[in-house]
Amino acid sequence: MNVLGKKSTWLQILFWGVVWVLIPLALVGFENLERTLIRSLQIFLAVFLVVFINLEILLPRLYFRKKVWFYILSSIGIIILAYLLFHWDGMPWSDFFDSNHNRRPRHRQSSRYAYIFRFIRTASPYIIALIGSSLFAIANFASTKEKEMAQLKSEKLKAEMNFLKSQINPHFLFNALNNIYTLSVIKSDDTPDNLLKLSGMLRYMLYDCKEDRVPLKKELEYIDNFVELNKLKDSKGLNIELNIDRSQPNLMVAPLIFVPFIENAFKHSKIEDLDKGWIKINLKAEENTLFFNVKNSVPELTSTKDSVGGIGLKNVKRQLELLYPGNHELDIQKTANTFDVSLKINL
Repeated sequence: MNVLGKKSTWLQILFWGVVWVLIPLALVGFENLERTLIRSLQIFLAVFLVVFINLEILLPRLYFRKKVWFYILSSIGIIILAYLLFHWDGMPWSDFFDSNHNRRPRHRQSSRYAYIFRFIRTASPYIIALIGSSLFAIANFASTKEKEMAQLKSEKLKAEMNFLKSQINPHFLFNALNNIYTLSVIKSDDTPDNLLKLSGMLRYMLYDCKEDRVPLKKELEYIDNFVELNKLKDSKGLNIELNIDRSQPNLMVAPLIFVPFIENAFKHSKIEDLDKGWIKINLKAEENTLFFNVKNSVPELTSTKDSVGGIGLKNVKRQLELLYPGNHELDIQKTANTFDVSLKINL
């Protein structure tokens, strides 16, 4: 199978054929038109043979299958074959190409070096056509492979990101529904308002999160709703400090990139303990850089299950590696009393 396709093969044959037909015309001119046309036809047929076999057989079956030395030897063989077919006096059609107008003197016996020089000079159009057609084909092959790899990488990234999000979002939804259920049980007048907040969260997850990047203000709205719904756990109020810089709402960020850290804080801080449980969330925006920090208390008796955030934090770490390779700094510190996450993202 030709790496360029049949159309490209014929275009290459036409290109190299026309080049080496025009060169004799430019050098010899039209003073001896018959001799020039015969010479041009001779070169065109040889170039046709070399380029066609190179593009249709040698490159796809040898070079692109990593059989480089076989390709080199076969290429040399094709050049020799073209030379013998169109320049050897023993061929039946040699008299046509080697007419009185184009006959070489034969009264002197040429030396070996003179014969080699004559071969190189005569076969140079075919050598150049072979090398040139190979370079075009190799460049096209490399470009095609690069596009395929980029497409595969993009598709793999998209599939992996969708998988990661599918693991994170149901947990957010589960927590939110629990809070709304608790609110409805006590028949609070705030139920409609909080349902709207949940609706906004669902809209964000179902529609906005399909994009690779979203405006920072949408991510912050989701965080606000998430925090507010979690505050419903205790009517007395929870010890939550939220400091958000909203000065650059149109900065584009990956969706749900901060939320898993906040969710982890609520999950492991035992925020219901009004005396010892606490969470501090800070986000600052400076030009194209975001500084995010969340700290939470660590209760004295912690469950061994999911003690460092489990699937949620592993997912977000992977997301950061995929979305901001080399452009983020994540630092997670855990002590006996505090869990501290600092994240810097260069957008």
